[in-house]
Amino acid sequence: MTLRPVQVNMKALDSSAVGRFWAEALGWSAHSPGVTTYVCPAGDLAGDLAGGPAGGPVWPDPVYVCIDVVPVPEEHKRTAKNRTHIDLATTSAAQQAELVARLQALGATPADVGQGEVPWTVLADPEGNEFCVLEPREIYRDTGPIAAVVVDCEDPRAMARFWGEAIDWTLHEVTDDQAVLRSAEGVGPYLEFLRTPGVKTEPDRVHLDLLPYPGADRAGEVARLRALGAADLDVGQGDVPWTCLTDPEGHEFCVLDPS
Repeated sequence: MTLRPVQVNMKALDSSAVGRFWAEALGWSAHSPGVTTYVCPAGDLAGDLAGGPAGGPVWPDPVYVCIDVVPVPEEHKRTAKNRTHIDLATTSAAQQAELVARLQALGATPADVGQGEVPWTVLADPEGNEFCVLEPREIYRDTGPIAAVVVDCEDPRAMARFWGEAIDWTLHEVTDDQAVLRSAEGVGPYLEFLRTPGVKTEPDRVHLDLLPYPGADRAGEVARLRALGAADLDVGQGDVPWTCLTDPEGHEFCVLDPS
């Protein structure tokens, strides 16, 4: 396996504004070499150094999962709950409260996704993308600001089978209710698939971008993913240096070019 998640891709009507929000939210830096805004830890935004998008971040090692925000036209405005969201980590109740207040000052708003009375806080970014500010949890004490990338799914066991083969992350837990993976390096956020009612009703506005390791072949990796059950996806991307696919439940993701 020669693929690892490197970005959470978000679509936005105002990609610069959403990128700035997430940079401030995470304490990271935003870099816009073109239409896309990349949000990464400050030390990984490396100007014209090689290793990432031209003029953008050098993919760190061990791997962080960064954020890239791409602009979309008005007709792609979000109308349903996203199937993928970010959970933010905190280390104390006081920090959780302070972070929620700071995020709201930056433009986040409270969000109701049917969570009821829970110890975490559900917010939405300035374009309505939901995310959670978690209460302190020991499992997330060393993840950095992003505790987990969380994906709604129908069958966590099926997602564990596909994603456990698709990427080089370690499968930590799989039950009828959730599947949990994390980088084999034991760093960075978790990738969690949670059993959630409902089906896909519109194109995903938030998805994962995967990157082959140096020396790997994107076409070969794509062929391997198809054999695992991935399907080709046409979102009008045209001739681009990445491949759009869906997993067996229709979650969209992209395989980037390693060059």
